Amino acid sequence: MNKKREKFVELAEARVEKTLKDIQLIGNLSNKAAYEYSEEDVKKIFAALQQALNLSKSRFNTELEVKEGVFKL
Repeated sequence: MNKKREKFVELAEARVEKTLKDIQLIGNLSNKAAYEYSEEDVKKIFAALQQALNLSKSRFNTELEVKEGVFKL
């Protein structure tokens, strides 16, 4: 493999693994015994995650600049 490919694979594997673990941690927030949340909170969380995923995916399909934001409930 060339160096660019090796670096891509290395970073992609590490970043995806970290993201998957973080998503699992978000799922842990569903524990009603430990946390209080509304359906609106849940909708906002998953809308923000979906938007970030869509924006990241679109960057592989186009060279358009993508705006990134900060998540807030």
